[in-house]
Amino acid sequence: MGAPTTDLDSGDVQTIRRRLRVDRDHPHYKWVALSNTTLGMLMVTINSSIVIISLPAIFRGIDLNPLEPGNVSYLLWLLMGFLLTSAVLVVLFGRLGDMFGRVKIYNLGFVVFTICAVALSFDPFTHGAGAIWLIGWRVVQGVGGAMLMANSAAILTDAFPANRRGVALGINQVAAVAGSFLGLLIGGILSEWDWKAIFWVTIPFGILGTVWSYRSLHDNGMRTAGSLDLPGTITFALGLTALLTGITYGIQPHGDSKTGWDNPLVLAAVFGGIALLVLFCYIESRVAQPMFQLTLFKNRAFGLGNLAGLMASVGRGGMQFMLIIWLQGIWLPLHGYDFESTPLWAGIYMLPLTAGFLVAGPISGWLSDKYGARYFAAGGLLLAAVTFVLLVVIPVDFNYWLFALIILLNGLGTGIFTSPNTAEIMSSVPASQRGVASGMRGTLMNGGMALSIGVFFSLMIVGLSGTLPGAMDSGLREQGVSPAVAGQIADMPPVGSLFATFLGYNPFKELLGPSGTLDKPGVNSEVLTGQEFFPHLISGPFHSGLVVVFLAAALMMLIGAVASWFAGSGKAPDEAEELIEADRAGI
Repeated sequence: MGAPTTDLDSGDVQTIRRRLRVDRDHPHYKWVALSNTTLGMLMVTINSSIVIISLPAIFRGIDLNPLEPGNVSYLLWLLMGFLLTSAVLVVLFGRLGDMFGRVKIYNLGFVVFTICAVALSFDPFTHGAGAIWLIGWRVVQGVGGAMLMANSAAILTDAFPANRRGVALGINQVAAVAGSFLGLLIGGILSEWDWKAIFWVTIPFGILGTVWSYRSLHDNGMRTAGSLDLPGTITFALGLTALLTGITYGIQPHGDSKTGWDNPLVLAAVFGGIALLVLFCYIESRVAQPMFQLTLFKNRAFGLGNLAGLMASVGRGGMQFMLIIWLQGIWLPLHGYDFESTPLWAGIYMLPLTAGFLVAGPISGWLSDKYGARYFAAGGLLLAAVTFVLLVVIPVDFNYWLFALIILLNGLGTGIFTSPNTAEIMSSVPASQRGVASGMRGTLMNGGMALSIGVFFSLMIVGLSGTLPGAMDSGLREQGVSPAVAGQIADMPPVGSLFATFLGYNPFKELLGPSGTLDKPGVNSEVLTGQEFFPHLISGPFHSGLVVVFLAAALMMLIGAVASWFAGSGKAPDEAEELIEADRAGI
């Protein structure tokens, strides 16, 4: 009997044989696993964005003005707490899934997520205490989200044969991406009724998912005995937290600067976080049982596939926030919508983007299973890059149907990319490390979203800083505001106006109201607080910032497309041939 063939992964062979036994006894199990994990991913990603669109209702509900300087941190942490926690912990829970069973960690994630939804829906406090209650439970909910995200793709990779993973992972991952946009719509609708309803809606689905997963799912995959790498876990968690927190606070003004990038604390967090991540890499290359096998990055499909995924995630997150500000701050008010109603309508008008994801993902997954991942992953990001350029070309006060076509194409492009990219990454790793590989994907996806907030807001603020102060100063003077007040308002950091429009507030009502300027004789308060003054004023400067932001996003898509092209490894392997070869090799 010959020696085992080195190209064969014995863990994968065992997983295939275990899956075939399960398929014989439970022929529909793979579809049960797909539907349950898709519910889990939808629940996580809807909740990651549902708060974004509901922030005005939340802050009204706890009687807190988020635009007061002392309250901006509450705003940032409500936005970021869930994403940061999920990004930091998914690799840890992926590793624990490899050690103790992916289904076991996944099921526990449903429990934690559901308990947190109950706690969030019964906030007993108001003002700052109410915000801290929500932030604290959102952070814990991020722990549950990390458990679900870290193991869902690994469970599906174990449950489906290699030549059908594209469809399965495509449905699962496109549902995850679409969930971040569906959350905007659902949050907009529910927060019109009651702000706590955005948390109530999770509870029945969480209970259903928990009972269903405990009753139906079981582990097909390999388990890897070993101990937890505490030094690596701690340095990774602290390093990523510091880096993402520093980048997030970079959008807050510091001193005379419009952003926080000259704040010593921000710089210390960013560079300290990078140093800790470098230390993490050193530790992982030295310990006997590392949390993450850095050698996986030597695998072309894994390393380049994850680079492409990161580029797509950052670009997608940046687009989400920029489109919200564009619609809420300019286009919707110009077309007769009250500022207070713009969060809901922004979610509705962005539906073509979600539709593109939902249509393209499964089809692309099916096609990539037949013809290989390379053309679809690279082509999808090329299409997305073109749409970012088109968003720069159209006027700020656009024709909606042209805008809808562009964002539909963007959704199609990203959906075409996501399925083959996920299948390529997950099929490229040893069976014993699928949990931690899935966790790494989740880290890059959530980390990319968190990164995009800091990076794209900073780019937009830099773009606005050159032209907005002059436009604001002259515009306010024309409406009777005194030169001193106009100059003072014009000199304020643009982030205040961006956050106001993001939250569905009329910026000039918020900026001028507290000083009493709107009540002074000669001041055209009706014009200043009307539907059209702020949108017309900011249109030119906003477009300058938009050019910087969307061209940067287009460049990221191109980098991702090139990475996807070189990551592609052709069609999925034939598992029947793999088993014959394993029998021949005595595995």
